[in-house]
Amino acid sequence: MRLSGKKAIVIGAGQTPGETIGNGRATAILFAREGAQVMCVDKRLQSAQDTVDMIVQEGGSAFAYECDITSEPANVALVQAALKKMGRIDILHNNVGIGAGDAPPHKLTEDAYDQIMLVNLKAMWLTCKHVIPVMREQQSGSIINISSAAAVSSGGITAYEISKAGVNKLTQSIAMTNAKYGVRCNVIMPGLMDTPMAIEGNVKARGISREEVRAMRDRIVPLRGKMGTGWDVAYGALYLASDEANFVTGAVLPIDGGHAAKVG
Repeated sequence: MRLSGKKAIVIGAGQTPGETIGNGRATAILFAREGAQVMCVDKRLQSAQDTVDMIVQEGGSAFAYECDITSEPANVALVQAALKKMGRIDILHNNVGIGAGDAPPHKLTEDAYDQIMLVNLKAMWLTCKHVIPVMREQQSGSIINISSAAAVSSGGITAYEISKAGVNKLTQSIAMTNAKYGVRCNVIMPGLMDTPMAIEGNVKARGISREEVRAMRDRIVPLRGKMGTGWDVAYGALYLASDEANFVTGAVLPIDGGHAAKVG
């Protein structure tokens, strides 16, 4: 019960259909297992509701909320709905990201660049922007943003890499401007993970089997030659959300099997 009595918002609590569990769903489930009431937010309401159903089946407390976080009015409404239902916001977990249409700089289209930056970076800033005043008033709160090892490595996915590097810097800016109010902000950089979005996206883009995608990605991971899972990210988020991390803010936590250390 490391989050007993806490009120949490998990953005991106649904997931792409697939064989494994995504970072957002795993985090929402784990937060609930540890005693938090969880507002499961997703653009696809049914996917968020599926996560809620899993939580409720285990005896946890959660509810689904549909939101397009790229819209500022939608973020305002989200925070109002959270306060109406839960009374306070102790944890904000931002787990939204896309990479569709990305390419090397000389091939990337303006539309793809704009959409990736909107979803991955601007939308995350908007959500934080409207939760921060609540946490400042409470004089407490933990914000956890999900970045990527792509923030520090280069693989030809230009807009995604830029957006995730921006998430790291956004996190540090929030941490430093809100520390005196007791509001903490940290970022997790997942590496190669066996999540539905990663696997199914590669299957579709490359036209190869899931087994081939997994083998290709496993070979790149230094630690045991095996990708991580959504649960690995969730347990990192649990630590950062809990009072155990009471003196941790502005941290960039790689959960990547050594990928960032390999890059240097």
